[in-house]
Amino acid sequence: MYYVNHEQIDLRLQFIPTLIAACEQLEQAWESTPSSERLLLHLAQERTLHLCIETVTDVGSLLIDAFMMRDASSYEDIIEILLDERVFEADTAGVFRELVQLRKSLAQEYAGYPREALHPLIGVLPSVLAIFETAVPAFISRELV
Repeated sequence: MYYVNHEQIDLRLQFIPTLIAACEQLEQAWESTPSSERLLLHLAQERTLHLCIETVTDVGSLLIDAFMMRDASSYEDIIEILLDERVFEADTAGVFRELVQLRKSLAQEYAGYPREALHPLIGVLPSVLAIFETAVPAFISRELV
């Protein structure tokens, strides 16, 4: 029998609509804000991307632990394991791979992070996070049958 920490998974999944809304609001605000006044938008974008990374990898780690999947050796490996276990499809994994590759820059190299444009993932993440939000409970249901 598996121990699935539903409380922690659900807590993180319930945060996904906030992240989706943040991405959508950033995209809208970007267009109407002069480039000389975008500093707060840049910083909000970075934090939103970072929170997306942490949400996806936290849920991934909880699933890996719960279903005794192989140990992940990196953030990218968490995505690969979830793909291998069919939590989500390859196109979703591709976006998440690109996302988690930003982690080091956002968390450790933030002083030199380029603040020039809206990151292309901001426009893609709402639909992919929505897929993830429904794919995780579906995976758990399949596995617990």
